[in-house]
Amino acid sequence: MTQESRGGSSVWANHPLLTDDARRSTAQSDLIRAYRGQMPSRRPVWFMRQAGRSLPEYRRLREGTTMLDACVNPELASEITLQPVRRHDVDAAIFFSDIVIPLRLAGIGVEIQPGVGPVLEKPVRTAQDVAALPDLDQLGPEIFAPIAEAVQRTVAELGPRPLIGFAGAPFTVAAYMVEGKPSRDHLGPRAMMHREPETWEALMRWAAHASGLFLAAQVRAGASAVQLFDSWAGSLSRTDYQHSVMPYSALALAELDSLRAELDLPVVHFGTGTAEILDLMREAGASVIGVDYRIGLDEAYRRLQARRGEQAQPLRALQGNIDPAFLDAGWPALEAHTRAVLAAGECAPGHVVNLGHGVPPSTDPEVLTELVSFIHSISVGVRSAEDSQGVVLPHE
Repeated sequence: MTQESRGGSSVWANHPLLTDDARRSTAQSDLIRAYRGQMPSRRPVWFMRQAGRSLPEYRRLREGTTMLDACVNPELASEITLQPVRRHDVDAAIFFSDIVIPLRLAGIGVEIQPGVGPVLEKPVRTAQDVAALPDLDQLGPEIFAPIAEAVQRTVAELGPRPLIGFAGAPFTVAAYMVEGKPSRDHLGPRAMMHREPETWEALMRWAAHASGLFLAAQVRAGASAVQLFDSWAGSLSRTDYQHSVMPYSALALAELDSLRAELDLPVVHFGTGTAEILDLMREAGASVIGVDYRIGLDEAYRRLQARRGEQAQPLRALQGNIDPAFLDAGWPALEAHTRAVLAAGECAPGHVVNLGHGVPPSTDPEVLTELVSFIHSISVGVRSAEDSQGVVLPHE
């Protein structure tokens, strides 16, 4: 995107968060307003894994193409990203990608095997393996060219509706790299962090740099928010997360510092099974915390406020946390559960409705469409005029 100097700072004049063109501006969208702790006109909602296996149009488009090949094909990735927006009227698109895409772009052998998940050609388990990883700075930003093109295509189609960038958090990326495939207990990476702490640090620094560069490439191409997704952080003790993982999530998000300052960029941090470390995830640098379905939003907010670190970003919003199981539980149960989630979300300065994890592949798309319409029909809670302007609340 073109750049200009504004007050001595380099900004992207036509970035969706900055442009004055109402046909493209996302700054006043319901999603961005809620992410910033401001009052939206309707309750914003989107779903993790909304672009994917639950949609028949996605399955048709993917025929004859592997998952990772689709992710790095700009035309395919853009079309898949847009499909759920057209079908469900969600308030944001989430960029269609995968946690291991930065590895693929860097030249590391990885594929997604049906029924298994990401499988590396050669796991990374020794100091020598880490030292042999590609130098991302030497490869340069060109490796993200297909991602930037896909984002630009998508943003052009979305108009004032925001695109959310996506990346795996360093621990989840490193866990795949060490195990070489998905794992339930992640014994390999957990053992490495204690047995070979220097090797672990080097690997996590590499993974943090990869995730940070991947997010930054999406923002520069037009993403209006980003989400750092830590699938496996819930397998860690609080101590291990604090000392051996959190600093590297912070390092990944630090790659966005200049962009955050120029764009007032919302940053979401989400993990599964993370109720005991939500405050630490916040301290890593997020302004929005995604909450899974295992804990209520009101209790999550209470814990986040009680354990707020001095260096933590002001918490502007919560995201979540409808239990995906209710999508197949019948409408009366789903409606009652959703109403409870919306009520609990009123505790936070802002609330973006989402699932407490991703859309299951077996989900009936019509249920999601009906759920979005129902959420949009529920009026937004009344707040003070000061709060609606995004002013940090007194308890912050």
